[in-house]
Amino acid sequence: MKAAFVALTLLGAGAVQAEIAEIRWDEQGRATQSFQVAPGKFAEYCGKLSKGQTVRWSFEAPAALDFNIHYHVGKDVEYPAKAKGVAAQQGELKVALDQDYCWMWSNKGGAVVGLTVQLQR
Repeated sequence: MKAAFVALTLLGAGAVQAEIAEIRWDEQGRATQSFQVAPGKFAEYCGKLSKGQTVRWSFEAPAALDFNIHYHVGKDVEYPAKAKGVAAQQGELKVALDQDYCWMWSNKGGAVVGLTVQLQR
C-alpha cells in the first residue's frame, strides 16, 4: 500500500507520528478497528478495494476530528469523502477504481481522541 508505505517511511524519519492499520475483512465481510489519535497527528485505515464494490462505513469518536476517504492516482489524491470537525459519520463508498483506499482522521485538538471505525462490504 503506497500511502501506508509513505507514512511509515516518514515515521522512520521521525517526521510524523501516526497510527496506521491495514483493513482485515472477516468472513462476513466486516472490518473493525480502534485508534488513539494523538494531538496534531493522524490515523489511517487502508486496504485494496476493487471497482464495483460497495463499502458501508461508520465511525465514532468522543471529540471532533477531520476525516476523509482518499486514494492516490500518481501524485494526485482523490477524495470520495471529506469532512472537518466531526465526531461521528457514516456513509457508503462506491468503489470507482481498483485502488488502495484509506479512511483517515486528523486530530487538530489538544488531547488524544479515541475512535472506532466499522466497515461492511
